[in-house]
Amino acid sequence: MTAETSQTLDRGLRVLKLLADTDHGLTVTELSHKLGVNRTVVYRLLATLEQHALVRRDLGGRARVGLGVLGLGRQVHPLVREAAMPALRSLAEDIGATAHLTLVDGAEALAVAVVEPTWTDYHVAYRAGFRHPLERGAAGKAILSARQQAQPQPSDDAGEGAGYTLTHGELEAGACGAAAPLLGVTGVEGSVGVVMLADVVPERVGTRVMEAAREVAEALR
Repeated sequence: MTAETSQTLDRGLRVLKLLADTDHGLTVTELSHKLGVNRTVVYRLLATLEQHALVRRDLGGRARVGLGVLGLGRQVHPLVREAAMPALRSLAEDIGATAHLTLVDGAEALAVAVVEPTWTDYHVAYRAGFRHPLERGAAGKAILSARQQAQPQPSDDAGEGAGYTLTHGELEAGACGAAAPLLGVTGVEGSVGVVMLADVVPERVGTRVMEAAREVAEALR
């Protein structure tokens, strides 16, 4: 490093790059080893980055890239929505239900893009910016299932298929949800899903939701 550079800023940027290169986050100890600095330095770096929502730590203490990185560039968030829109639009029209892209924001699921079908007589109103706990609703549970693939958790009224999650009435009475996690997108945790007014989710919906999730993941890579 030259005299004109900041060692602290350099370390902070290296933390962000390290976290962006992993899908499972890193512990303080792991970051300490990778950076070659003591744990106290890492704690200070993470605390500062957390204040700016650039890093978040899950309940297990693993640090991950935070959604604050989307706000660094004014066009980043619109570009994420734009990349997802073709797959969401196709999904909404095909299934006849409201489709959405949901990302993790701390302990909550945040809908960042929503497309409603144009041909149905009625559908569930679902808006970008809608938040709910990760533990409720298909969108959040699909994200949690991706974190816990090696240790699947039993659920109450949620049904889990091969790669997707179904829920009934958890966010709105009479509404069902189906969602599949985004996989293989470095530094991003999210899901693609649909919300519909139905007693039973048609069998093909799960497969179609997984296809859309793969399409969105490819568009975001």
